[in-house]
Amino acid sequence: MNIFASVLLTLLLWSLLPPVAQAESDPLVVYSGRSDVFVRPVMSRFTEKTGIEVLVHAGSATELVNKLRLEGRRTDADLFLSNDAGTLQLGASHDLFLTLPEALLGDIPENYRDAAGQWVGLSARARVLVVNTRAEGLSEIDSVFDLAREEMDGRIAITNSANESFIAGVTVYLEAAGEEATRAWLEGLRRNAGGSAYARHRQVVNDVAAGRRAVGLVNHYYVIRHLDDTPDAPLKMIVPDQEEGQIGVAWNVSGVGVARHSSQPEAAFKLVEFLVSEEGQAIFAGANREYPVRPGVTLTEGLPPAGEMRVADVPMSLLGPNRGRAVDLIEAAGMP
Repeated sequence: MNIFASVLLTLLLWSLLPPVAQAESDPLVVYSGRSDVFVRPVMSRFTEKTGIEVLVHAGSATELVNKLRLEGRRTDADLFLSNDAGTLQLGASHDLFLTLPEALLGDIPENYRDAAGQWVGLSARARVLVVNTRAEGLSEIDSVFDLAREEMDGRIAITNSANESFIAGVTVYLEAAGEEATRAWLEGLRRNAGGSAYARHRQVVNDVAAGRRAVGLVNHYYVIRHLDDTPDAPLKMIVPDQEEGQIGVAWNVSGVGVARHSSQPEAAFKLVEFLVSEEGQAIFAGANREYPVRPGVTLTEGLPPAGEMRVADVPMSLLGPNRGRAVDLIEAAGMP
């Protein structure tokens, strides 16, 4: 009887205790194809403003979109952030993302988002030439296709063909210049690179600066970052294919989608809302030294004005559907 009374008293005391406070939401989990160092500033500011924590799992965008696909309903991911429109469109084609509310899309140009609203761009980048200013014989170089000329044998630096930006660039050239021209260009690149390639864009820029190679093909921000650290480096950036009759510079975007099986989609939509806001755009694009996709956001210092560039007329949404053709062409050309 005493034991029974003790149990009743314990239950009564538990019932009188205040309820344990629950977290407003679990941390948002972001699968990110961008390095944490470039994503963390904007995520930290979002947490500061909303109280919603964000966990970033960084890795290869291709590997992460495949992981999201394999996990299905079991995924912990709430959002997928990619450095490449091609992988975003690939995810959309497999129905991995929720449709974003129209209110989140209205301020972003149509070219920088999925037509069905499954992902939205966050920042844009250009594929440019980085040139050693002390190298001779480069005065006629003004197009990516010049890298395949015979006189450039042994003088160029490129990333390996598995690099997502390389694949995206080839996809743009394939759509803008056609298959025959792109195949010939790839074969010339392979020859002129000496059958070797670099693992990272940073290594391309470093070797061009050191004079080991005369010219390289990289994303624009790698040149700017190098000059930030070493202002006297003998480097200049050429925005290629700007003349009448040329295809224009290849463009690509980083972007984000909300995972279809997110356990907290409303909080995920809040994060997207912040990422496309003026404040979010300034932080995200500024950290990456890229171009905000929202019109009117101030550029970081050192960026050539995007409005002055001739950009290849290839919608970002085509980088996904044409990716397979580009990869097949890269492999057929024997690219390293």
